[in-house]
Amino acid sequence: MPNLSALIENGDRAPLVPSFPCVTYPVQANMLTGQPPREHGVVANGCYQRDARQLNMWNAGTATLPVPTIWDILHQHQPELTSAAWFPMPLRDCGADYMCTVGSPPVTNNTVGPACNTRPTHLYAQLCDELGPFPSYNFWRPDPLIDTTSWIASSAIRVAQSMRPHFFYLYLPHLGQAARRNGPDSPAALDALSALDAVLGKLFAGFGPAYEGHNLLWLVASEYVVTPVDHVSYPNRRLRQAGLLQVKKFEDGEHLDLHRSQAWAFVNHQFSHVYLSEVTAAMTREVTQLFARDTGIDRVLAGNQLADLCIDHAHSGDVILISSPNSWQAYDWWMEEGSAPPFARTRGGVHRQPASDPVELYVDRETGIVPFDARLVRGSHGAPAASAAQRGVLLSSQRGVLMERATCDTDVADVVLRQFGI
Repeated sequence: MPNLSALIENGDRAPLVPSFPCVTYPVQANMLTGQPPREHGVVANGCYQRDARQLNMWNAGTATLPVPTIWDILHQHQPELTSAAWFPMPLRDCGADYMCTVGSPPVTNNTVGPACNTRPTHLYAQLCDELGPFPSYNFWRPDPLIDTTSWIASSAIRVAQSMRPHFFYLYLPHLGQAARRNGPDSPAALDALSALDAVLGKLFAGFGPAYEGHNLLWLVASEYVVTPVDHVSYPNRRLRQAGLLQVKKFEDGEHLDLHRSQAWAFVNHQFSHVYLSEVTAAMTREVTQLFARDTGIDRVLAGNQLADLCIDHAHSGDVILISSPNSWQAYDWWMEEGSAPPFARTRGGVHRQPASDPVELYVDRETGIVPFDARLVRGSHGAPAASAAQRGVLLSSQRGVLMERATCDTDVADVVLRQFGI
């Protein structure tokens, strides 16, 4: 990545340790608040509402987090310090002065609805006039195109040049899908790095004139690391075989019955939250013993054990299953292909699936049909970063900003705030 390498040539580099769970929404919340999931409550790429027995997946961003974010603290310290928040995935809205967040996943490429939410409200219309509308459908597709990342960077440049906020938070997606589909060291994953670096070059070049005469500091952080996998587990099938998970049978297949199930697993790549209808010692013991010796499951947490990974929050499952580094978890609850619900194997089902499903990466381009073979997946993430291979990177464009040693994602907020004397 020549553009990124040139930027940090005279800066600092430190290993970045993502807190568990190592997926997009929690890690971004960790960085923005300096707090772990036990404090901000973002425990997965979605949120299960126990009372309603309803799962909100991907569009589960909240208006605010229950703890202050970087821009909140900046405002408290010095009200005239302005911030921009560009695509913070855990949030629909926030207290930043300038904001652009992605809307809910569209059902089709022609779905009508706001592709982005902005502050000020009229900003999105202005960006559309200059850049065209945000390619929301491509953002949510299983293999997002670089045009979505390029639009995010171009829109950020416009705001930097016109508003010049003191702090700019910017999320650039693109790398994860190729690494999961083909493996983290595959040619496709390396091509994704090159494509992202080209966008970064444009971003750096655009921000330079916007802040001319100022000592502009860049911090670049990875969310998580995708590691190779060669095994898959099916926790919902195990729960169904034990009589704990129930389904509703319709003409179009078997659907998960959250109201009658005694236990079900909300799966996110290498971990799952298992929610119990009644949290008793006997039920908890039954579920933990069910997975205690399963191949591919490295750890089973329950009760006070959740505190060991700072995920003891009401939003968390009653039992948490963590995969071995070489394994991941599929959400399938059906035992035969013909019983799968329609959203499971059609492109665009991401907004209806009660899980993160990387098998969508193998969609047939002609038919839009997703295969049933979860063994195709070559990379995953989400398990605790127990080894150096599961650690990411934190970079700065200037020397003396970072302690060049392993840094936790919850420390990133402090690094930012120190630049403002906080």
